[in-house]
Amino acid sequence: MIAVLQRVREARVEVAGRVTGAIGPGLLMLVCAEPGDTEAQADKLLAKLLKLRIFSDEAGKMNKSLQDLGGGLLIVSQFTLAADTSGGNRPSFSGAAPAEQGRRLYDHLLARARELHAVVAAGEFGADMQVHLVNDGPVTIPMRIQ
Repeated sequence: MIAVLQRVREARVEVAGRVTGAIGPGLLMLVCAEPGDTEAQADKLLAKLLKLRIFSDEAGKMNKSLQDLGGGLLIVSQFTLAADTSGGNRPSFSGAAPAEQGRRLYDHLLARARELHAVVAAGEFGADMQVHLVNDGPVTIPMRIQ
């Protein structure tokens, strides 16, 4: 699975003018399933991001995790993270999981996140979404779990 984490002061997702998910301080997670990905990989990715120490402590050092902070987690599916730009000017997205598998893993990730963390919001799988965020830092971290 591929993810891009962005530490945010706030973030929201809109679909057709309605807000589907919004958080205050926390993490925006853009996530893409790849062929062969499993629920175990989704669980591993979630466990890692919940404990990732990328929030500042009282001394200004990155020593606090999302769980320590109690911040929000906004999860947005984004198959374009699997883009292959090596062959010309039009990206190929064949590296993304088929839609049915991607939806299943996204739904699993979202359900597990809601079990393990208090504040979880989401985009809408497969929708044309507008993502609004205030990146804090900026801190943007790519992750890949295999």
